[in-house]
Amino acid sequence: MRLLDARTMTLETFRSEYEVPRYAILSHTWDLEEVTFDDLNGSDPSHLQGYGKIKEACRQTCRDGIHYLWVDTCCIDKRSSAELSETINSMFKWYQAATVCYAYLQDVEDPNIETFKQLSSDLNLTSEQEAQIQQSPFAKSRWWTRGWTLQELIAPSELIFYDKAFGRMGSKEELVRVISLVSGIDEAVLLHKTSLTDVCVATKMSWAAQRKTTRIEDMAYSLLGIFGIYMAMLYGEGDRAFIRLQEEIIKSTNDQSIFAWN
Repeated sequence: MRLLDARTMTLETFRSEYEVPRYAILSHTWDLEEVTFDDLNGSDPSHLQGYGKIKEACRQTCRDGIHYLWVDTCCIDKRSSAELSETINSMFKWYQAATVCYAYLQDVEDPNIETFKQLSSDLNLTSEQEAQIQQSPFAKSRWWTRGWTLQELIAPSELIFYDKAFGRMGSKEELVRVISLVSGIDEAVLLHKTSLTDVCVATKMSWAAQRKTTRIEDMAYSLLGIFGIYMAMLYGEGDRAFIRLQEEIIKSTNDQSIFAWN
């Protein structure tokens, strides 16, 4: 596993999982000029648009007393197909093992989060309150529409949301009622009170139904951890990736609800 030293913003490689130190992990949506593995090993990447969020995430990591950070844009050498495949198959586990996950919603500038915290504490939300949540900048963030962020929402035990200025909006636990409404995922699953193995296949598929990925294959690959499946990465196979995922699910479970999913 390769991690970014949050104090020096340099990469370090840990050959054994027993060597891996405590680390934070960044969940975000990709945009223009992301900082890659090559950028960190080449010239100064500070001019790149994506550098700012990594720098802020490093600062937050240090404030939390953690020395290392994992970021998907720069901690993976994507020139190596073997490394990319291993990373994608391990990613859900890495999010689970992180001390804390920072969910950076770069398109949220005025979250009005105190109102959200109050709504999240209400036992019964009215239809007007639900509409208020769904129309909010928080709920309309691009982060909720991406395929990869589904596992990044579910896997971590400690997940904290940050706005564009890297201001803290709240934790998954603090905002769980709002998050459940926005994502369609049961609160008990979000808080790890219900295991993913106890959730039927069709329900898990429904969580991903409105999400998108840039590469067709990634819609299947982003769900591997959700279903506990390991698969080889074959970029270029297109829709065949989802067929392979379904075949692997059928092999691993007797859950017939998969046949109700189109």
